[in-house]
Amino acid sequence: SGLKQLHGQQVTGHLPPNITGHWVSNSCEVRPGPEFITRSYRFFPDGSFQALQFYYQDPECSEPSYSLLIRGGVRPLQASWLVRGGAVCEYHLSRVQLLCHGPAAALIQRRLRSACDLRQPLRPGLTYELWDERRDCTRGLDFSMQELQLMRLERSGHHGDPSRQIEELFLGDVHTERAQRRLHQPAGYQTPLQSAKVSSERCGVCRIVSSADLHHPPVLPARPERPVRLQGDWVSTRCEVRPGVLFLTRQLTFHEDSQTWTGQYEHFSDPVCRHPTFSISASGRYSRGAPSAAIGGAVEFTFTVTHMTVTPMDEATASLLKVLRGRACGSEGSWQRGVPQDVTSTSGCAALGVRLPHTEYELFSMGQDPSGHSLLYNGQRPSDGSRNHRRRKGGRRDEPVCVCMSESVCECVC
Repeated sequence: SGLKQLHGQQVTGHLPPNITGHWVSNSCEVRPGPEFITRSYRFFPDGSFQALQFYYQDPECSEPSYSLLIRGGVRPLQASWLVRGGAVCEYHLSRVQLLCHGPAAALIQRRLRSACDLRQPLRPGLTYELWDERRDCTRGLDFSMQELQLMRLERSGHHGDPSRQIEELFLGDVHTERAQRRLHQPAGYQTPLQSAKVSSERCGVCRIVSSADLHHPPVLPARPERPVRLQGDWVSTRCEVRPGVLFLTRQLTFHEDSQTWTGQYEHFSDPVCRHPTFSISASGRYSRGAPSAAIGGAVEFTFTVTHMTVTPMDEATASLLKVLRGRACGSEGSWQRGVPQDVTSTSGCAALGVRLPHTEYELFSMGQDPSGHSLLYNGQRPSDGSRNHRRRKGGRRDEPVCVCMSESVCECVC
């Protein structure tokens, strides 16, 4: 299966992370807002960095709006106690420059007016100082580099196949509320950046982004809009990280004719998903809503969870569930490692943070990996953990799930 292939990967994390090198986006990234962005970051042996952020008007990253050149320094401090496998870092800025592209200059001028008295009108193609040691004009753009406070470096590959070696740099997540970004303490990760050195041969987007500069932003090739089709089986492309110290893999099945779904969520205690703690099997119904007004090609969905089974996979979780009193999670005192128990009658399992019946609002969009496999992206949950309608308006979640049309197609690892 696809998850067996996932567990067959040789994944290693490195603490402290040696991030020296050039790291680039491998796709058009979608941040909450929405914001459409590609990134090209260089980290140097002396601890300094130079980061290029390219912003766009469209979800294909083909119409540049403005670019930022950020300089500063960063250094790892210690292993994160909040996100296992990550490194806590400290950073400082020394300079932020802005360059607008085309008609976006007028809009950027209005956004900056509330934060700073620009001494001259913004003109496309000219650079402007937004931040130095004397002044800060970045607030109007809700700019922040808090992502540098949390890092994880991963190397992965498959035995005997050097062409599938991957180096990825995970940086901290961005708060879903723009006004909160500057004070946000990352508790998860963004879409990982790829090593430009390792991935350039097989990643066309990486090559385009790595060769860009402040005056020449990457223009990604426009792709035809892919209709959202949930039908079929989907599996995680990697060990996923969620805020709240959750590591998991997902296997989802959708039946469009009956509008029913099932999900298998395997939870782990480690960031490479080797040590299982518990699994949840859930099922219910879903309904398709309206196309997203914010993200082209995305569609809103409403999911209900009506049935759930929990299986403790280690002794610690089984012992935790055993001591629960009353009807908080299944039958009192009956839990055993590896033995599933239906928790529908107890309205879920409060100790694991899952309750029934439950309604979830989702935003789905389709993508494709470099090998042509279909990817399904779902919207990012608000950083405050709420599950209301706002989630539909966020960006893509970091980790997509990959479609399984057959045993071989399930081998995709993105």
